[in-house]
Amino acid sequence: MKTRSRIALLGYQALLLFLLPVFLIRLGWRSRRQPAYREHWWERLALYPHNNPNTQGCIWIHAVSVGETRACVPLVAAIRERWPDRSILMTHTTPTGREVGENLYGDQVTRLYLPYDIPGAIDRFLRRFQPSIGLMMETEIWPGIVHSAGLHQIPICLISGRLSERSARAYAKTGLLGRDAFSGMSLICAQTEADAERFRQRGANRVVVTGNLKFDAPLADNETSQGQRVRAWLGEHRPVFLAASTREGEEALILEAWKKTRLHPSRPLLVLVPRHPQRFNEVATLIHDAGDPYVRKTEMPLCAESNALAFPSDQILSDSVNVVLGDTMGEMAIWYRAADLAFIGGSLLPLGGQNLIEALARACPVLIGLHTFNFNQVTQEALAAGAAVRVNTPDSLVDQAQELLKDSARRKQMGEAGQAFVARHQGSAHRTLDQLAPFVKS
Repeated sequence: MKTRSRIALLGYQALLLFLLPVFLIRLGWRSRRQPAYREHWWERLALYPHNNPNTQGCIWIHAVSVGETRACVPLVAAIRERWPDRSILMTHTTPTGREVGENLYGDQVTRLYLPYDIPGAIDRFLRRFQPSIGLMMETEIWPGIVHSAGLHQIPICLISGRLSERSARAYAKTGLLGRDAFSGMSLICAQTEADAERFRQRGANRVVVTGNLKFDAPLADNETSQGQRVRAWLGEHRPVFLAASTREGEEALILEAWKKTRLHPSRPLLVLVPRHPQRFNEVATLIHDAGDPYVRKTEMPLCAESNALAFPSDQILSDSVNVVLGDTMGEMAIWYRAADLAFIGGSLLPLGGQNLIEALARACPVLIGLHTFNFNQVTQEALAAGAAVRVNTPDSLVDQAQELLKDSARRKQMGEAGQAFVARHQGSAHRTLDQLAPFVKS
């Protein structure tokens, strides 16, 4: 390792060690709103009990949170089919990602929190679990991990990799540190050619385009029936507009603009599903303060013989309710099935947008704001395919929603265009494994 590169890495690691007390304090602070952050905290320092399962030679996948964990479903299935004798270790950063991983994979994978990228912790992690390969999802590039894995002769590959122009500019400011991290990766499987070119410009040596794993996400067997039951509860006689994966600041804007629908003859129903569970109570307060009669999904009676979204089919939501707060996790697909139209959150404000593929795959027509740099190419292609419509402001969002809710033929056309768009982009999981195969030690 060249002297300047070593100095840059040592400086980065020294800074993280200095900030470690801050990280732990922040972890404690976040646990006040989300107590699950207190659990398994020792894993973030790579301190493990002696009864951990034997994972030597495992395939290690790092999936930060919910979206990445769900996107791994087709990949995990393909790995189990191609290398049935390999165990799978999956690391997360957030408790919600870990919880979703437990629900999706059960005992098929071993779950842990990824250690902080500090000297000693990553080395302990690699020595303890001895993975044969490390797969980082989408944007996870950690200089310490890449360096330590190199010392242990463990290939680190980025899969379903994406790099926005904004992120590329940020990495450019890290100088040698970032360039060494990119060049130290054994392989980058990029989502698009534009992503691939940005990776190359940042120093990556081996980059291939294999597509976006989110297009391969399977549809659950009971989705359609569950969506029908939820829609029966919401009421077939009212149009249903879903604001999905909304982020901080967006709900207040949507609720203010939504007031104009109170005088609309059909009085469409708004379903708000915030992106982060720790904000459910905060959003409930916003709805209350906006003066809209509302219910929380968790307050409703459930059907005992099925899962949490199976509302009794003989109950219908009162017409006096204007807003439903979807305050549960892992059920967005069912909401897409039940809605007539969806707005994809994170795009009204400069937050980069959330995943719209899940809605398109379920024939749910989509509205999306201006700020979609996290999913730029997917958004552009969905707009071009006629599966989505761009809106500029909260008022234009509500105006466009009202127009589309009156036009069932156009919604049907958009939904079919969305499904066809998703079908054209599938196959990433197997293309990715074909590229990874030479790195998986026999």
